Amino acid sequence: MALSVGHSAPDFTLVDNTLTPHTLSSYKGQSVILAFFPAAFTGVCEKEMCTFRDNLGNLSSANAKIFGISVDLPFSADAFSKKNELNFPILSDMNREVTKAYDVLFPNLANVPGLDVSARAVYLIDADGIIQYVEVTENPGVEPNYAAVMSAAASL
Repeated sequence: MALSVGHSAPDFTLVDNTLTPHTLSSYKGQSVILAFFPAAFTGVCEKEMCTFRDNLGNLSSANAKIFGISVDLPFSADAFSKKNELNFPILSDMNREVTKAYDVLFPNLANVPGLDVSARAVYLIDADGIIQYVEVTENPGVEPNYAAVMSAAASL
């Protein structure tokens, strides 16, 4: 079961698509959106990350920092970011540690044994490091409710 609203967000450090490390706790004082997605270069994941890209202005005005997170290698994440002109970091959880800490591991994607990826999940974390919004889709082909994410971010 995924973490729920009111829980402290587990801290982590992951490298992004430019090999720059990001530590969640270093963003205390501002809201953070963690957008877990299964895999770079897949249709729904591209659409989701591009939707966040296109709404970054709204998120920035809500003082929210967004990070995409997948189990892809940072080099794949970089190619994915460049192809889609993403304007926020894509973090590489290649060891699946953060995916497991947030309890959003999706095993056997496409019924392929051992193809364990991040589920499609969105966490909104407030300036104090407390989870204020959670959405985990049961089907990785289903996009998150963007309006709800934006509304939750604007309310903080």
